[in-house]
Amino acid sequence: MNEETPPATVRVFIALAPPDHAKEELARELRPAYGTHPSMRWNRIEDWHITLAFLGELPVTTVPLLRQPLAGLAAARPAPRLALRGSGHFDDRVVWSGVDGELDALHLLATDVRTAVKRCGVTFVERPLRPHLTLARARRGDRTSTAEIAAGFAGFSGTPWLAERLHLVGSNAGRSRGPIHYRDIEAWPLGSGHRSA
Repeated sequence: MNEETPPATVRVFIALAPPDHAKEELARELRPAYGTHPSMRWNRIEDWHITLAFLGELPVTTVPLLRQPLAGLAAARPAPRLALRGSGHFDDRVVWSGVDGELDALHLLATDVRTAVKRCGVTFVERPLRPHLTLARARRGDRTSTAEIAAGFAGFSGTPWLAERLHLVGSNAGRSRGPIHYRDIEAWPLGSGHRSA
């Protein structure tokens, strides 16, 4: 049999994603850096996300246990109004865009998501929430690009938007030498659309 054996585990996280118009706005701001720093490992725009809880490698059989609790949680929480704003870098390796807006609501949502995951019996390393979008990673030995790129859009202030869906995401990280790709395992509307504009 030549069929590939499906993986027994999947790398999972729970996140919010900016809408296309917000991502396009930031991508336009980054266009000069794409040209001046082509050797950076740029994340695909469609993969930009704000991680609320990183669960790591989970058995594929565990993932379905998360669906009902996360769906219920999403329906009960209003969509926070957020905006992409500013820039920064972690060490000399990672360039990110910051997140502004209803940050108290964002932190509360992340806390509730993490509590729901733990109630499902899933253990994971909890890190403090630092809301951001990871945009690019520098290659080994490149100690200057991240600071240069971050400085280039430090004044960026994006249009506010509602984070309308809670995403359960799987990735292929660590499974191949190619770029990391993400896929929605499932996504649920936040607040079932019951928020006034």
